[in-house]
Amino acid sequence: MKFQSLFKASILTFFSLCILAMSFFSCKKTSTAEQDKKDDDSIISYLNQHSIKATKTSSGLYYTIDQEGAGMQCTANQTVLMKYKGYLLDGTVFDENKTGATLQISNTIQGWQEGIPKFKVGGKGKLFIPSKLGYGTEATGNIPANSVLIFEVEVIEIK
Repeated sequence: MKFQSLFKASILTFFSLCILAMSFFSCKKTSTAEQDKKDDDSIISYLNQHSIKATKTSSGLYYTIDQEGAGMQCTANQTVLMKYKGYLLDGTVFDENKTGATLQISNTIQGWQEGIPKFKVGGKGKLFIPSKLGYGTEATGNIPANSVLIFEVEVIEIK
């Protein structure tokens, strides 16, 4: 009799854990899709408010090329010397380099890995990076979790 009660309790516990796990994973997918939509809506709103025409990639990155540049097109595997300013949608600047920083593009956030190769040496523009291509659900320094990032970039040289 004790064995049957223990067996029933084990089965009940197992099914409860399965339901809990399914709920967790289904909520996570929904929240990711919701965050993607929220980011896209926020970027579109920002672009409209500032009368900016940007190109959207299949990943959700938006970019503008404000100055074409005349040099070589960079690739994600290269090291570049560049100036940049990073800020949030509300204008809060979280990083800036006015003199030029040497960066291996493949060691940067996904938004840069995809966006910086859109520019040639001498090129200037902006990247509008949804949170999934930035720091995602993790807060980093003074960048809150799930933040859309904006970068003004200028590629000075390919190293």
